[in-house]
Amino acid sequence: MLLAESKAEASGRSIFAGLPSLGEYSKHKTYMQLSGRVLLVCMFLTLLRFEISFLQIVQNVIGLSLVVLIAVGYKTKLACLVLGAWLSLINFYVNSWWMYSSDKPIHDFLKYDFFQTLSVVGGLLLVVAIGPGGYSMDEHKKKW
Repeated sequence: MLLAESKAEASGRSIFAGLPSLGEYSKHKTYMQLSGRVLLVCMFLTLLRFEISFLQIVQNVIGLSLVVLIAVGYKTKLACLVLGAWLSLINFYVNSWWMYSSDKPIHDFLKYDFFQTLSVVGGLLLVVAIGPGGYSMDEHKKKW
């Protein structure tokens, strides 16, 4: 996603001042943003836990519904912001690795899960900052 944004900024620069750009990197940017959203969805799918408890089922249903909105590109910034906040709250509650001493194996497992979830939250915040891209329902609605 950062590469897509840097290409968009680089395409705005020209050696001829004042001449409009043809937008040669805009197609690359939209493909990269789409692939970034899809890969972010794949990263989120690794966070799903298939346990039979009410709280876990609620977490999975809310998370999956928000991820579907992100993948399709509908209300993407809002869905990413809500999912990022949701994952952050759950992450600090479920993966509290600082509560265990470092010689216990659970410390390492929880620490790994904590930072994996934190990386998904970081990707979601990038989508909030950059936007969903050209191949999304949000962009398609602007053309209607």
